[in-house]
Amino acid sequence: MAERLFPESPTEPTTQIQGILDRITFQNEDNGYTVARLLSQSKEKELITVVGFLSSVPVGSTLSLTGTWIMDSRYGKQFKLQSYEIVKPNTINGIERYLGSGLIKGIGPAFAARIVSRFGLKTLDILERDPGRLSEVAGLGRTRVDRIKKAWQEQKEIHRIMIFLQGHGISATYAVKIFKTYGRKSLVVVKNNPYQLTEDIWGVGFRIADSIALSLGVPVSDPRRARAGLLFALDESAGKGHCFMPKEKLVEQATYLLKLSGKSEPIPEHENLYSDHDLIEEQLKSLEAADKIIVEDENIALPPIFFAEKGAAAKLLELSTGRPRHDIQNVDQAVDWASSKLQLDLAPEQAEAIKMGLHQKVSVITGGPGTGKSTILKALLLILEQNGVVAKLAAPTGRAAKRLSEASGREAKTIHRLLEYDGTIRNFKRNRDNPLKADMVIIDESSMMDITLTNSLLKAIADNAALLLVGDIDQLPSVGPGNVLKDIIASGRIPVTRLQTVFRQEQGSLISLNASRINKGKFLELLPDYEGEKDFYCIFRDQAEDIEKEIISLCSSRLKKRYGFDPVRDIQVLTPMRKGIIGTENLNSRLQETLNPKETSRDDRQHRLEVGDKVMQIRNNYDKEVFNGDLGIVSSRDSEQESLEVSFEGRRVLYETSDLGEIVLAYAITVHKSQGSEFPCVIIPLHTTHYPLLQRNLIYTAVTRGKNLVVLVGSKKAINIAIHNARVVQRNTMLKERLQADPHSIH
Repeated sequence: MAERLFPESPTEPTTQIQGILDRITFQNEDNGYTVARLLSQSKEKELITVVGFLSSVPVGSTLSLTGTWIMDSRYGKQFKLQSYEIVKPNTINGIERYLGSGLIKGIGPAFAARIVSRFGLKTLDILERDPGRLSEVAGLGRTRVDRIKKAWQEQKEIHRIMIFLQGHGISATYAVKIFKTYGRKSLVVVKNNPYQLTEDIWGVGFRIADSIALSLGVPVSDPRRARAGLLFALDESAGKGHCFMPKEKLVEQATYLLKLSGKSEPIPEHENLYSDHDLIEEQLKSLEAADKIIVEDENIALPPIFFAEKGAAAKLLELSTGRPRHDIQNVDQAVDWASSKLQLDLAPEQAEAIKMGLHQKVSVITGGPGTGKSTILKALLLILEQNGVVAKLAAPTGRAAKRLSEASGREAKTIHRLLEYDGTIRNFKRNRDNPLKADMVIIDESSMMDITLTNSLLKAIADNAALLLVGDIDQLPSVGPGNVLKDIIASGRIPVTRLQTVFRQEQGSLISLNASRINKGKFLELLPDYEGEKDFYCIFRDQAEDIEKEIISLCSSRLKKRYGFDPVRDIQVLTPMRKGIIGTENLNSRLQETLNPKETSRDDRQHRLEVGDKVMQIRNNYDKEVFNGDLGIVSSRDSEQESLEVSFEGRRVLYETSDLGEIVLAYAITVHKSQGSEFPCVIIPLHTTHYPLLQRNLIYTAVTRGKNLVVLVGSKKAINIAIHNARVVQRNTMLKERLQADPHSIH
């Protein structure tokens, strides 16, 4: 048998036990590590604690387990799982529980009881050999019977894949995804080239594929392995925001990666062929010849990102030449008219920003909160409307688009909807051949745009139309690759207005004042509590456990009682990290228990989404038209179908079992994921355990997400570190250099 991913010590005797999976008390969804309770089928009928990798097995399943007995100093006697097999139950109660466990989509507890009542011990044989007889059960029409037949066959296929993966030491977490992608060809694909999974299935990285490949006997020197390692290193780099990798760095990272086996243990040097990089160099040439990578000087990029950056630079320079087709005359007079009409007292820098937007074909307005960006847009749009100029407004996310619409009084869309994404062709309908019908396109929160979305947007703007980018250069850069707004401003090729005066400060806003102070590296301005209601508070706590308690208390009662905030819809916790006591994972678990409690036990709720939970989409799903960072509320749940619906800004989206990995609890989210959003109230935990991420632009971004109230909870030392750390992690981008180059050289 192939070597296992997690081999047991040879001194531990293995044994077999059998029982019914009674409940799952903990499960790590990333790797399938599980703590479960098994009702033993021995005479004693005892409940056994089982620990190990046990994914995609529904409660109620009858299991045959192989493993070892261990004694845990804290939890006592446990069965440490090595492998398992789902066994067909042989009692009426066992069959009913097995069918009603969610194993087969379309059969819940109610229908399971009816089916078993009709067929008794022959139930599973009927499902296997003559499923058409299910129509004899009351309430099971032809459509549902067909659905059950299909689900039963799919479950058998998935189970074969699970057993195959398990036999090679890998958790079966991804079995459903593999089957959904390849269908009946799943095992053929996995056996022929496990590395194909990394290119085709979201969530399957190099390490998972490598574990499968090595356990199947693929040699460490296989060219496919080197190829997959190089592409993985590039893809991981893009995930950190880079548009390319220097060749030397790519070779170094791929070499290190390939020196590790799937077990994350170094491959012995005598078995490793990567010391001289010959195979890596050979595969780099092969990848370049196959157009899988682009080599430019000593930089290497993935083609979609390379061509997006090059295309964006070319189109920006092309758009910026000449005069806008609306070419409004008497701009000074138009600005005076708009300010009078709107009863605005425009500051000189605001008036200049409006004039620039009217004069230039491409321009940028950048400034922090309270500097008047919304005021400028209102005046600009009024002038454009008065002169018959068609302007289209958009922002990268749904929340940002909604804010833009509210601030401007005009319709605003997400960029994806503006460009009319078509799921059937998996592309945008609006492009160079079918441009937007707009004289001017205005994009708010443009610091959030990554390079690929920017390129798609620019291609869809007509050559004689104008473009205005509005954003805050001091915020965190986009989640995706690139640093678009910063690079455009740094290039010096596009006219820019920098708004520096904070006008909202005059209305007593500590949020705007402190955002400005943070940007200047100054500590926060704090007022005593007795000076009335404020929009900015600091609660100083030195211990992470105390910060956690304060957050739970604020969300559950104090802020609702004092300000009337809805704990789920109005309050957003923004934290720098995922891990730790005050990371998103723990805070979400605690806040779910507190804000959306159910009658079920905590054990049954592990990693389960309930109606009323706040959730976030964590990847772009163009078919569903939901995107990375979109927030919603679980609106309904279908236990029979193991599916749920999520309401995103009033639009309901269905998630089936295989889609649920795309959404996570979002009572607490990372600061990075909050970009482009604004919340009535934000709570920001900061602690020295966050040290790697304590940066000025991070705390600035978090603070500027608060509309009515910001509460910082943390140690004064951590806040000080963040404010004074102006170091920004540099991204590998070339947009600035391409904009500064000879326009003819970038086509």
